[in-house]
Amino acid sequence: MMRSVLSVIRAAGAMAALLLALLPAATGHAAEVSGGGLTLGPADSKNVLILHASNSVQVFRGVLEDFSALNPGIRLEYTELSTQQLYRDTVERAARPAVKSGPDLVISSAMDLQTKLVNDGYAQTHVSPETRSLPAWANWRDEVFSIGTDPIVMVYNTRRLAAARVPHTRRELLSLLQAPDRPLADRISTYDVQGSGIGYLAATQDTRLDSMAGALLAAFGRNGVSVHESTEDALDKLERGDITLAYNLLESYTRHRIDQGAPLAIIYPQDYTLMLSRSAIIPKQAPRGDLGALLLDYLLSPRGQEMLAKQSGMRPVNASVVPAAGVRPMALGVGLLVYLDPLKKRHFLDVWRAAMQTP
Repeated sequence: MMRSVLSVIRAAGAMAALLLALLPAATGHAAEVSGGGLTLGPADSKNVLILHASNSVQVFRGVLEDFSALNPGIRLEYTELSTQQLYRDTVERAARPAVKSGPDLVISSAMDLQTKLVNDGYAQTHVSPETRSLPAWANWRDEVFSIGTDPIVMVYNTRRLAAARVPHTRRELLSLLQAPDRPLADRISTYDVQGSGIGYLAATQDTRLDSMAGALLAAFGRNGVSVHESTEDALDKLERGDITLAYNLLESYTRHRIDQGAPLAIIYPQDYTLMLSRSAIIPKQAPRGDLGALLLDYLLSPRGQEMLAKQSGMRPVNASVVPAAGVRPMALGVGLLVYLDPLKKRHFLDVWRAAMQTP
């Protein structure tokens, strides 16, 4: 079933490549790339669209270039930020309600933080044919929307772990961590849930769904687990051979590395594979919410979904539900707010620090 979904995505990607090839070349379009950003479109445009997102510039660039080619009169300014920073910036700008500033669209993989922004009144409503076509789990209150999904997976270095020992469930991973020869001692990594919004979301969902989550966490600590702040950080460690296996990474970034020749392989846990949404909101403080809505509708359109699948490796929203393969798309909504309660969060982090033996 998982292979069939990937086949659909690859087919969609081929169609997207054909569409892109048929585009006329844009004139007067300057692309400016920096370490954490990208600018497209004419410098003198009066229509400036500001996008802040946690998506890597490298894997999101093709999507933005396609949108820019379709809208040559718009100057698009993209900045890549952490999920935590995206959340803090939105809240801080809302404290100055008289000033319209900041991004016109915010895209984050920390869908719980995006949901909290909506719940606390920091997002605008947007209704369009594109948003209305979304399944119920991908649209909450017409204010936060899934633009694509990304399985949360395990990844290992194929040169450092024999195929016969690869764990396919969390129980098998626990057994590998408890093996007498300790093959993963000082060779395993997981998200730093204190600094990563994605990491916190994935870990708390594990706690909610898996009765073995506590035992697995304790086994990580006993094996000298290291922590990473991003999937890219973990993939760097895996490629260098610093670690053998990483737990809870995003499929899209991993697939990009594998396509570039990295000696890595993906494990889709057979007990359950969480499906994370890249979610979008139009902030209340957006100077050009209309342009934010234009970009959002593009991303949700058939063309935008094809481009997202091809260029960024995300799965189209309507291809995200694979019940027979144990894939569980996380629904946008109040259910994501449980572990954002201050008392619950403090307790979870205390337990996590104790198990991981971090200071």
